[in-house]
Amino acid sequence: MPWDTENYPSSLKNLNTPTRKKAIDIANAMIDEGYDENRAIPIATTQAKEWYDNAGKEEINQVKQMSDQALKGRDEEDKQYENRPELLDKGEHVISHEDGWAVKAEDAKKPSSVFEKKEDAVKRAKEIAENKGTQAIIHKENGSIQEKKSYENKS
Repeated sequence: MPWDTENYPSSLKNLNTPTRKKAIDIANAMIDEGYDENRAIPIATTQAKEWYDNAGKEEINQVKQMSDQALKGRDEEDKQYENRPELLDKGEHVISHEDGWAVKAEDAKKPSSVFEKKEDAVKRAKEIAENKGTQAIIHKENGSIQEKKSYENKS
């Protein structure tokens, strides 16, 4: 069951409202992607705190205004791993895209995100790869590999 502002992990209760809502949103998305709750909560909390430290007033206000339905809801594009859990073990690629730069799991049918700036796509790919314990593969515009960064779990 997705979390909302009435029902969320107790570890989030001391966060300010926008940070808590962002953590709920991130955790719900991670669970949709197949993460275990015990892994999703600390990752979402860390990412939400980092987001808050770097977000502008407008972005913070947008998250403050998020309804419980928005926190719980995911469109089909956001559920790319639900129907294809094998993608959880695949690396994240940053590739050239007609609208800029795309972040796409290896073997995925479509990108999870598209950014105007390559640096934003690289940042997102590295976040996802770190969360999944896989690798981020950054491509040049011509398709050749520019960089590989491994985040494989060391358990």
